[in-house]
Amino acid sequence: MRLRLLFLVILMAGGSCCLSQNTIIDSLLKELQAANNDSVKLKTLLQISRSYMNTDPKSVIPYAEQARDLADKLSYKKDLALAYKYIGLAYYQQSIFIDAMENYNRSLDVFTSLNDKIGISNLLSNIGVVYKDQGNDTKALEYFFNSLRNAEPTGDNLMITTALNNIGSVYQHKNGTYDRALEYYLKALPRSQKLGDLELYGAITGNIGEIYLQRKIEDSALHYFKKQQQAYEGTPDMAYALNNIGKVYSLKKDYNTALTYHQKALDSSIAANSLLYQTQSLQGIAEVYEETGKYKNALQAYLKAEKLATEINSSYDLKDIYKGLSLTYANLSDYKSANKYQALLLNIKDTIYNIDIDQKLSRYEFNFEIEKKQNQINLLEKDKVLKESELRREELAKNAFLAGFGLILIIAFIIYRNYRQKVKVNLVLDSQKAQIEGLLLNILPGEVARELQQTGHATPRYYENVSVLFTDFKGFTVIADSLSPQEVVAELNIFFMAFDEIIEKYNLEKIKTIGDAYMCAGGIPLESEDHYLHMIDAALEIQEFMRLKNIARVEAGLPQWELRIGIHVGPVVAGVVGKNKYAYDIWGSSVNIASRMESNGIPGQINISAATYELVKDHYNCLYRGKISAKNIGEIDMFFVYSKINSEASNHTLPSSVSHHLHAPAKENVQY
Repeated sequence: MRLRLLFLVILMAGGSCCLSQNTIIDSLLKELQAANNDSVKLKTLLQISRSYMNTDPKSVIPYAEQARDLADKLSYKKDLALAYKYIGLAYYQQSIFIDAMENYNRSLDVFTSLNDKIGISNLLSNIGVVYKDQGNDTKALEYFFNSLRNAEPTGDNLMITTALNNIGSVYQHKNGTYDRALEYYLKALPRSQKLGDLELYGAITGNIGEIYLQRKIEDSALHYFKKQQQAYEGTPDMAYALNNIGKVYSLKKDYNTALTYHQKALDSSIAANSLLYQTQSLQGIAEVYEETGKYKNALQAYLKAEKLATEINSSYDLKDIYKGLSLTYANLSDYKSANKYQALLLNIKDTIYNIDIDQKLSRYEFNFEIEKKQNQINLLEKDKVLKESELRREELAKNAFLAGFGLILIIAFIIYRNYRQKVKVNLVLDSQKAQIEGLLLNILPGEVARELQQTGHATPRYYENVSVLFTDFKGFTVIADSLSPQEVVAELNIFFMAFDEIIEKYNLEKIKTIGDAYMCAGGIPLESEDHYLHMIDAALEIQEFMRLKNIARVEAGLPQWELRIGIHVGPVVAGVVGKNKYAYDIWGSSVNIASRMESNGIPGQINISAATYELVKDHYNCLYRGKISAKNIGEIDMFFVYSKINSEASNHTLPSSVSHHLHAPAKENVQY
């Protein structure tokens, strides 16, 4: 379920909105027919325009245009500004952004001539929303800050709150500016409470909650989402707040509570007849079942969500649903269905990519048209000044001006044509460059990839302190013989995808997979002081993942996959060698020792060397389990890691076959 930010487009400038009801419109239409003077007619036309706004924006335009012409005739400037604004709002609601901007700017000019600060703030805010919709965050911020500057001297709480929220929403668009977003949301929050506007208050608390959710600060996210729930009580958006709370409980691994909130969200969305919220509620339910290994229940929920998402043509939700269905079918060993949804996932990604490209092209055209209209306005203003002076000049001067103006148009056309051609070429080049960089970063660390791009080669580096982890499945050959090659690869893919997510979570570097073996390292290519602690945490999480996976497999009548893990910390050389098929790798005796730790381990356990033990013994509960002999090194002590010190009881327990090593560690010498 995706992030939803609320940008506020204000209909009224300091007045209350009129309810859009048929009875009110019918009454206003009768008043219009009975109007016996232009002032009454103008007021009624504006009221009709405002009343149609939320239900039928197309009907707004003819009445607002009549009001515009009548206000211009009567020289009622404020009414003229309102008429232009209503026309702009009507076009905005129909996504006709060029015409919306033209009328917004005309309205802004009139309000500026009247020095109406509230009207100016209102129009600046609405123009900023259009720029934000078109992906131009810089221009959007410029207009939102100008809106705030004009609203603050008036003390208008609605305008100030709207500007603060919209500024925060722009900053929330990028992870690096989350703190700035929180700063402005927290300024807007008490103001929205004072206004008593529950929809606005719910939007702001929801945006704050989303930031804390993205940062995985669960308690803060839960606090604000529950405020959002209170604000949206009894409204169609109640399901959105309940799903947000469910996501937080999933992050806290309190799956029963998460499931309860997603089910409440589903009930609320059904009552509100919202197919979108029903889809997202079912996704939340399916994800909880998938996390807890209840794959059949997850499958039922995903299939219901797929049906609804297809009905409303929600491509982004379908992408998440197809991914979930592919993984769920794979976990149920239905590889044919898993492959089917994997193919659908690839197709929907292409569809989303094409939508994004169309939106980008639309934004380029929007920006070009805005610049062109601004140039036309500037030219018309200059032309007006010139014409006033040309009345006193001779005919020859007029002809010279027209010739020069025609030349400007020709040059502008040539520049425009060349600009369009360059845009097309740059789009193709940017797309190709992004694809190449994406592929390179997927197989090499970012630092190494940049060095290759800049110099054409990457020099291997020596690292004094690196943690190396190996995993391997016991009895892999026997399991592989009982499955088809496609089934073996599908099973390994499930495990290795989970391992990839875990090591990425702990900022470790995947090196490679060889058959059923998985290898990663910590402290490279960027060195860190506590990489070995991250490596132990990752190893514990991998074994916990395998434990839960095997429980589910046993319940499904499937054989277990038993995993050994070995870790050693020491010096290595890391880098890329050769010129074809670049691969980032590491070398040195530390790699061999880590491999020995794995091969001499026990399934379900994490076997570490003495050097590693010395680094982590103050942080983890470890168990001595004997020595092994390593070539050119001598005997090496080994230890099992089974939990963090002072942590809650761990599910990662030691088998009784090794527990005797705890009694006399100095005398043990395990032979293999």
